[in-house]
Order: sequence, then structure tokens, then C-alpha cells
Amino acid sequence: MVFSLLNILADVTIEQAAPAVADAVAEELTFWNMAVKGGWIMIFLAIFSIVAVYIIVERAMAISKASKEDVNFMNERKNYVSQGQIKEARIRCQGANSPVSHMIDKGLSRLGKSNSDIREAIENVGNLEVANLEKGLPLLATISSVGPMIGFLGTVLGMITAFYDMANAGGNFSISMLSNGIYTAMVTTVAGLIVGVVAMLGYNILSAQIGKIVNTLQLRTTEFMDLLNEPVE
Repeated sequence: MVFSLLNILADVTIEQAAPAVADAVAEELTFWNMAVKGGWIMIFLAIFSIVAVYIIVERAMAISKASKEDVNFMNERKNYVSQGQIKEARIRCQGANSPVSHMIDKGLSRLGKSNSDIREAIENVGNLEVANLEKGLPLLATISSVGPMIGFLGTVLGMITAFYDMANAGGNFSISMLSNGIYTAMVTTVAGLIVGVVAMLGYNILSAQIGKIVNTLQLRTTEFMDLLNEPVE
């Protein structure tokens, strides 16, 4: 008798699971279908991904432009300063339109002041240039941490939905009720992790590039101060 009951339960379970399995096979697994299954949480993740990609691309272009430097820049300014052509040197700096040129132009505008005053003015300009390059990075860092959390929120909501449907199904419980909730939960988790990984990689790469520019700015500041302290022949 026990074996008979087990066989009946097995038959019922298979009959209930069969439609869900058939639907899962019939429905092609595409990116759009997965996004739709994720529910409204995917809207936030989509916005986060668009903002993250925009910041990464826009900042990468700005940093690439700022990192370009004429190898003869400092030598040319040294010649202008040694010949007393300060005005010409400033005009050339303003035409270069780079973080280094902005710093040197500020230093040239302070000639005649004390060395500490000149260095402070140059460093202030350098700090402003670095701050301009870092625009958007705090938001990118926020997305890298909040994105996965939003995905996990979708996971919890999906599981709650699944168990809520099961609790209210009574005797009409089917495997599809549980599978749909788990489907939603897993999709939002994956989407959140993807957004977080992309944002974090972008943030770290951009931060490393900005760090290289900071080192260059410090080097050029030292070179300019050494130029002012060179003995007059």
C-alpha cells in the first residue's frame, strides 16, 4: 500500500511538472526574455549600466586627452624663460591647453614672487585639474557597490513572490510557481553582478590612469621649480 501511494504521488508530481518543463523548453532563452523575467528591478539596473558605460567612455576620452604631452614642452619653456620671453611662453602654454600647460602658465604668471608662493599656485592648479579628471568617478564607485545590492534585492523579492504564490495556491500548487520566482531571482542577481563588475573595473582602470597623470604633474612641477632656481650664466 505504501508503494502504491508513492507511485501516485510521483505520477501527480510528474504531471504537474510536465507543463512547466514544456514551457521552459518552448521559450527560447534570450537576453530580452531574461531581462523581462527580471521584473521592474531590471529597469534600475539598466539605468545604472547606461550611466556606468557613459562615465567610463567619457572619462577615458578626457583622461587620454589630458595624458598627451609634447616631449619638448619643458625645453621650449626653459628657452623662453632664459631669454626673458615670459609673455610668449604664457601664450604657448595657453595654446597647449593641457593640465601641465595650465600649471606652468600659472607658475609663469607668478614670476617675481617667492618660490613657495609659485609652488603653491602651481599645486593649486594641479589639484583643480585632477579634480576635473575625477568627475563622475564617485558615481561610478557608487554604482559598482549599489548595483549588486539592487540585484540581490531582486533575488529576495523573487523568492518572496515564489513562496507567496505557493502559499496561496493551496492544492493547485505547481512547479512553475516556484520556478518563475527563482528565475526572477537569478536573473536580477546576474544582472546586478555584471553591472557591479563593469563599474568596478572601469573605476579602477580610470583611477590608475589618473594616478599616472598626477605623477606627471608632480614631475613637471619639480622641473619648473628647478628651472627657476638654476643659476644665471
